[in-house]
Amino acid sequence: MSLWSPPPEDAPRRLADLRVSYDAGTLLESDLLATPLAQFSAWFDEALRVGLPEPNAMIVATAGDDGVPSARTVLLKEADSRGFAFYTNLGSRKGREIAANPRASLVFPWFAMHRQVVVVGDVMPVPREEAAAYFASRPRGSRVGAWTSRQSEVIDGRDILDERYAEIDDRFGDDVPLPDFWGGWIVRPATVEFWQGRESRLHDRLRFRRASAQAALDAADGWVVERLSP
Repeated sequence: MSLWSPPPEDAPRRLADLRVSYDAGTLLESDLLATPLAQFSAWFDEALRVGLPEPNAMIVATAGDDGVPSARTVLLKEADSRGFAFYTNLGSRKGREIAANPRASLVFPWFAMHRQVVVVGDVMPVPREEAAAYFASRPRGSRVGAWTSRQSEVIDGRDILDERYAEIDDRFGDDVPLPDFWGGWIVRPATVEFWQGRESRLHDRLRFRRASAQAALDAADGWVVERLSP
């Protein structure tokens, strides 16, 4: 099922005139499930049911020790009691920034459902054996691509990538190993905010805030629920 249709011919062309009425639902305290993981899983399952394109796509925002922020879209690959995991080239800009300043924010922008989830927390590495198991599950082309790309480095042209891919493709057989420079990160939330759009921009914003340093994402205790003004 498609969630997008072309705008009508008389649609406004100025940015200031673009408006959407957020009236797809509500989020009351009585609606909220007991844990951040349960609530995220319920909303994620709904996004799958309505056919939202790539609901595991999330914006990851980081900053290095210079304080300059950067953001990009990556794919969530695991959500469990520890937090939210994704994989990347560890030498990429985000990898370098996380190494220098192990904190990040995630945004799941589920626009078609008038929802978003915002996560803020510390970042820790995915254990190497888990990263190896995930890497082995990827299509061979993606594994070769991981070896090919020196992510975030400036290159002179597309030909460099194509030539390097062909070289790596010839070097390995079916068993493409995990590169030393590739791995995963887990964002361990301090807060998880669930945002539901409402009319007149009076949105519902309910946030789980970690009250205990040891609270797991699937623990009913150790979290405080707060309503934020929209």
